[in-house]
Amino acid sequence: MTESKPLYNLLQTLPQVGRVEWIGIRPSRGETMITLDSVLLTVGKGLDGDRFNGSAGNPRQVTLIQYEHLQVIAACLGVESVSPSLLRRNIAVSGINLLALKDKVFRIGEAMLEFSGLCHPCSKMERQLGAGGYNAMRGHGGITARICKAGLIRVHDRVSYSRAKPTEAK
Repeated sequence: MTESKPLYNLLQTLPQVGRVEWIGIRPSRGETMITLDSVLLTVGKGLDGDRFNGSAGNPRQVTLIQYEHLQVIAACLGVESVSPSLLRRNIAVSGINLLALKDKVFRIGEAMLEFSGLCHPCSKMERQLGAGGYNAMRGHGGITARICKAGLIRVHDRVSYSRAKPTEAK
């Protein structure tokens, strides 16, 4: 697509700024998420202390979920609320549509990340959320990202689109 196309221009316009609402890591497989106030992101590795730390080249270095979708998931399950710690994602973000970050580089706190894919729910959602958990999460699983520039992120940090290309972000 060229820059003269209206759809291209619409896809490049993302003035909204989000906010980190929650951060969590899992030290090892099957363990409960640990909620954090801040965490260091390392290029090629992931979140410090997370079980995926050290998985160089893994496109799922960081998983993010739309904070506003927690209420939708809860409504689909017929419960009052769902804790982000149950959903096995690393970061819950409000105020910016995570799907609008597709094929983009974005900044969270000191770090820069690159969208690497959708984060679909898995069968573990049935165990985490109860019967229907998998289907409640469909379409609301969030995104995955690679780390382009290391840095510390904190709860309440800004989340914003960066016009930098992945190679420029390093």
